[in-house]
Amino acid sequence: MIENYLPILIVFILAAGFVFVSLILSHFVGPRIDNKVKMMPYESGVDPVGETRIRFSIRFFLIALLFIIFDIEIVFLYPWAVVFKDFLTMGSFIFFEMVVFLFILAFGFVYVWKNGALEWE
Repeated sequence: MIENYLPILIVFILAAGFVFVSLILSHFVGPRIDNKVKMMPYESGVDPVGETRIRFSIRFFLIALLFIIFDIEIVFLYPWAVVFKDFLTMGSFIFFEMVVFLFILAFGFVYVWKNGALEWE
């Protein structure tokens, strides 16, 4: 049984070896010219004014995370809606399955809303 996975293991080892050798060679062979101008951030040819690294509010991260979570859940709705009429022979099982999913989605949204994660202060 294990001999069936041997070719996959060999390909994985060869790929990892190629990546490792490429990284090591590029480190030793590649040009390295570090100076003040190359280390400056570049944006539209305008010299930076002040500090270029600023702190962002954690709210941006929270909103992005909530968007991704709910967006992925909505992605699960699309295939169901596309094939819903083809599965009418299954009876009401597929409908109630999606109602439960939507209930969990709505519960998550209400939970986030009630905890104040969507409020910007």
